[in-house]
Amino acid sequence: MKYLHLTATIAAAAMLCACGGKQQIELETAKAARGEITKTVTATGTVESKTQVDVGTQVTGIIDKLYADYNSVVKKGELIAEIEKTLLDSELKSANASMESARLTYEYNKTNYERDKKLHERQLISDYEFETSRKEYEVSKTAYEKSQADRVRAAKNLNYAEIYSPIDGIVISREVEVGQTVVSSMNVANLYVIADLENMRVIADVDEADIGQVKVGQEAKFTVSAFPDDVFHGVVTEVRLNPTTESNVVTYEVVVDAPNPEMKLIPGLTAEITIYTVREKNVLTIPQKALHFTPHDYPGSPSLPKADPAPESAPEAKRVWVLESGRLVAHEVTTGASSGTSVVVTSGLSDGDIIAVGYDVEAGHNDDAPSGDGGERSPFAPKPPQRNNKK
Repeated sequence: MKYLHLTATIAAAAMLCACGGKQQIELETAKAARGEITKTVTATGTVESKTQVDVGTQVTGIIDKLYADYNSVVKKGELIAEIEKTLLDSELKSANASMESARLTYEYNKTNYERDKKLHERQLISDYEFETSRKEYEVSKTAYEKSQADRVRAAKNLNYAEIYSPIDGIVISREVEVGQTVVSSMNVANLYVIADLENMRVIADVDEADIGQVKVGQEAKFTVSAFPDDVFHGVVTEVRLNPTTESNVVTYEVVVDAPNPEMKLIPGLTAEITIYTVREKNVLTIPQKALHFTPHDYPGSPSLPKADPAPESAPEAKRVWVLESGRLVAHEVTTGASSGTSVVVTSGLSDGDIIAVGYDVEAGHNDDAPSGDGGERSPFAPKPPQRNNKK
């Protein structure tokens, strides 16, 4: 019990010594000023062409000529390849001959039918002869129509031997060589991949915790390792709701369209993207913590400004304290967007108002005493122990 009493006595003496040191209490303030407020979401994505077309062929044949290669700039409607036309041309000639033969048969049977029809009306031929004549006419008419369709298909196939670019763009892949046989089947045989590199987009993977803040129309910027000193800009055009789960991490795809006039962006680059979920310019802002400030009356600190009584207001009303003529005056304010550290004030304050944000406690007169941490720590809380500089 003797040792316990001695320990309590030493602790009490230490507290008296700590409280005996002088402390300086200062009011922290900030100025309401106009500026820009932003809040962002970051993600990683992949650059790809907004328009990319696989160019193929609908006919079977041998590649005869190629007029475009990797990185060739092509225009819509430009001839870029040809398939050997000998067989296709012969098929068209055969179709023309078949159609001409069917036409002659059709016209002959049509003449016979019209003649037999008149004879049958006069009862000069039997019903059997008339029905036979009509059947031959209708069969030849159908055969003629089929031959016309076959001729159209053969002509189209011959036209398909010439491959034209469907868009303005750049050839980013060539899949065939001259002399190679391409086979038309249910899947079109690809010859080229052409992309419009003037209009690119980034497919970004946004974390589930941030996806609720991302909306169509928001501005974005991104960088790629290929051009580390360049910053590219874009706009969110699509938020895809299909989730992707990998290693228990859920992400959503966000599409950011980005113009590429200098043609620096190419498909496949990895982009580090920043999306501005909040971005307002020329707005009146104050620190967020000003909304949580409450004035205190600290005895022994006459330099602190006194606070006027706060007016009656609704519990949910937001209030800040403005320094006016050496006193703190409560102002009810209406706030807007917040960045987490700053908040927009839409009414209740003017540009240049001095706002109270907290109290700063510092040790006084002792040059070796540590300063306060800048927060709203109570001036009566025990100070950190002083360093002994005696050697």
